[in-house]
Parts: sequence; C-alpha cells; structure tokens
Amino acid sequence: MLEEWQTSWKNGDTGRKIFNIMPSVSLRPTNWIREDVIFFSQHGPFPAYLKRFHLSDSDYCSCGEIGTVLHYATECIYTVSWHMRKPAPNFEQEWLKRVANNLVSRQKIRGIIKFISENRDLFRPP
Repeated sequence: MLEEWQTSWKNGDTGRKIFNIMPSVSLRPTNWIREDVIFFSQHGPFPAYLKRFHLSDSDYCSCGEIGTVLHYATECIYTVSWHMRKPAPNFEQEWLKRVANNLVSRQKIRGIIKFISENRDLFRPP
C-alpha cells in the first residue's frame, strides 16, 4: 500500500509544491498546522494565488510587489517583523525545505499567515 501511495505521489500532477518539500510518503504525522499548510502549499490569501485562480484582478501586494509567499517571508514592508533571509532564485526550493524543517522559521511563517489573515484589507492591491 505504501509503495502504491509513493508511486501515485511521485507521478501525480497535484500537490507539487508540497512534493518538492516532502517527496516521500509517510505514516508519521508532519505536525503542520493550518498556517504551515497555507504557506507551503502557497494556497491562501496571497495575491499571486488569488489572481492565478481568477479570484482577484491583480497579483500585486499593496506595497507594490508581486504578492507571493516568498515576498511576504522575505521582503514585504508589512511583514518585516517576521522576515527571513531571501534565497537566491536557484535555491528557493532548498530554502523552502529548510524553513519547513526549522521550528523557529515555521513560527515566523505562522506569524505572517496569521497577520495577513487578520489584516486582509492591508494587503489588497493598490
């Protein structure tokens, strides 16, 4: 059963952002909470996501930059309290893996997601 699940996970079309962080299936819980799932799946109150699914006309954050999870975690002026060092573009996937496996980084991510969720009007595009 685990082999079938692994094959399906490896060859699937969906969940690729999570697959890139966790390529192996496991029966052990991840200990991820809602905010972790929102950030690492990149499905949440992010302008880039909302535009992609035609839920918004703009993919811009109100600060004027494209509103991606990486933007909020590393450079948005509204989330500066939780910023982490921005990875080089070719290391973004490795950065996400490290953040996912670091409890301090995940606490920052949780703070960002909670702040965005509680202050949605602040993050609407200009």
